[in-house]
Amino acid sequence: MSYAYLFKYIIIGDTGVGKSCLLLQFTDKRFQPVHDLTIGVEFGARMITIDNKPIKLQIWDTAGQESFRSITRSYYRGAAGALLVYDITRRETFNHLASWLEDARQHANANMTVMLIGNKCDLAHRRAVSTEEGEQFAKENGLVFMEASAKTAQNVEEAFINTAGTIYKKIQDGVFDSYGIKVGYGGTAGPSGGRDGATAQGGACCS
Repeated sequence: MSYAYLFKYIIIGDTGVGKSCLLLQFTDKRFQPVHDLTIGVEFGARMITIDNKPIKLQIWDTAGQESFRSITRSYYRGAAGALLVYDITRRETFNHLASWLEDARQHANANMTVMLIGNKCDLAHRRAVSTEEGEQFAKENGLVFMEASAKTAQNVEEAFINTAGTIYKKIQDGVFDSYGIKVGYGGTAGPSGGRDGATAQGGACCS
């Protein structure tokens, strides 16, 4: 299927926060309560529409364990968007956000859009991190923030699509240099002429 743009995403955060479940809920509309630990990187893709343009999201779900950190770092390159995930019931996953963000800022493009997601909001009775704390961290670091639940699908769609909307706006405003973005049929190259395979034909990549 042809697309106007292809955006590459990376999902980062501690192990067990629900990164793979968020991806599965977004791409397959299902929840898998028991999920093997991600070894290295998993991949998913889905077409969405923004401003009447078909946009393909290519999503890389990374392993949260420290031992895979070097593999994860290599996937920051060329990512237009990142979903930084923590578990609202586990304070330590929130405490580690600064370290993940530092990694992202160090290895990713400066214009990468980062969405902060407090996952498992269906477990509010076990909450260890308040919504206000999540909002504050996002505000201090210039991130978009949302609480979501991979189990009930609450805000999952919105998280991925809002991130894409922010990236799309950056393209329209001319502030994105086509890093992590490919232009297909119906799209126009960014101000830099659309580096990073901008001439890729629709559906040619990982469909």
